[in-house]
Amino acid sequence: MEPIKFYSTNLNSEEVTFSEALLKGLAPDKGLFMPKEIPVFTKEEIKSFTDKEYYEIAFEVGRKFLRGQIEDDELLAITKDAYDYAVPLEKVYDNKYVMRLDQGPTASFKDFAARMMGRLMQCFLKKENRSLLILTATSGDTGSAMANAFYGLDNVNIVVLFPETEVTARQRKQMTTLGKNVRIIALDGKFDDCQALVKEAFSDSDLDYLNLSSANSINMGRLIPQIVYYFYSFAKLRKGEEDDDIVFSIPSGNFGDMMGGVFAKHMGLPIKKFIIAVNENDEFPVFVNTGEYRKIDPSKNCLSSAMNVGHPSNLARLVALYGGVMNEKGDVSKLPDLNKMRNDIYALSVTDTETKEMIVEAKDKHDLLLEPHGAVGWKGLMDYVKAESIADDQLCVSLETAHPAKFPEMIIELLGFDPELPNSLKGLEDKEESFDKMSHNYNEFKEYLKKKY
Repeated sequence: MEPIKFYSTNLNSEEVTFSEALLKGLAPDKGLFMPKEIPVFTKEEIKSFTDKEYYEIAFEVGRKFLRGQIEDDELLAITKDAYDYAVPLEKVYDNKYVMRLDQGPTASFKDFAARMMGRLMQCFLKKENRSLLILTATSGDTGSAMANAFYGLDNVNIVVLFPETEVTARQRKQMTTLGKNVRIIALDGKFDDCQALVKEAFSDSDLDYLNLSSANSINMGRLIPQIVYYFYSFAKLRKGEEDDDIVFSIPSGNFGDMMGGVFAKHMGLPIKKFIIAVNENDEFPVFVNTGEYRKIDPSKNCLSSAMNVGHPSNLARLVALYGGVMNEKGDVSKLPDLNKMRNDIYALSVTDTETKEMIVEAKDKHDLLLEPHGAVGWKGLMDYVKAESIADDQLCVSLETAHPAKFPEMIIELLGFDPELPNSLKGLEDKEESFDKMSHNYNEFKEYLKKKY
């Protein structure tokens, strides 16, 4: 069977295979790679997932996209190695659940994508006897997850840029205490400034010799692993009836996590509705409701810091799936089918005040411990359930994307206690940090890369 080909959302680059899309990161025309074909699971295949382990479902999803690119035994070994931690599905009330994606090595949902992506990159680079320099921008958890996933690899160096004042101390220390092949830059700017520098470096022919690639969710290799937990949660929570379906509430920033869910729906998962809950950076709900897209520049600094994105890169992929065309700057040359989008998606913005109130309410009412990002998702679900009069037995899952212990100041302020640290965060305070500081000036960044590499 022929490998699936990937095209650019800007429609001006040659089609590539998955391994090429993975190692390139961004298309030459600055667009994002998208599969020409989205493989589909049968109802019987989805039913069979009920008895499978997480890594086995990851293998099944991965081999659909990676056909002809990697041997089954290699892929199975990668997924088994990557997913050696729990994925708790916490019942809150009725048939409403929280899926805790915070049990990996950096206590963030980014671990799911980072660990599989790093192993796939290593696999393909070894076959081609090549090395890469990974550039990635982070608004919170991406940097630490990617830095940890690539830490110590022989043929990969990684540079992570983060907005200096918009990550927590624990998020920062998960990146800045590593060393070896990992370099960290604190940028005097916003996440969007970090991402802009990364994108400009990719399109700079003077830096071609560096063999640059991306580990942000602009890389297709990040999205495929994020499809898996949507299938997993449905498989483990479904009643087994033919008309079973599920609602997902997804706290969203750069929209990579959301795209994993949308791909899952296109692969046959019976998703009734996506609740896309953003913080006060509300450019997407406004777009869905009005058809007018306006970036928020600079992005607003909210409590859910990893979602402080004024222009989600992955929105171009969503627009493409609904028949539209959006370039990397957010210019829409062809509108997507907004009616279809509205039918599939319930989009809303959650304020910082509402985020705090939801952290308190969830704990008081359900003994549910949430951090700011998970609280945005849970608030979105609660609003949807109320607005649409959702039945008690409707299966709904809200994603908790980071461990509450990564936000101790917020939990102490609102709930009066310091959440217990997971093993992955213990001892961070005592480790020595090392990182560079920089203004959001591309020439300065370019000279930095040329000097260091």
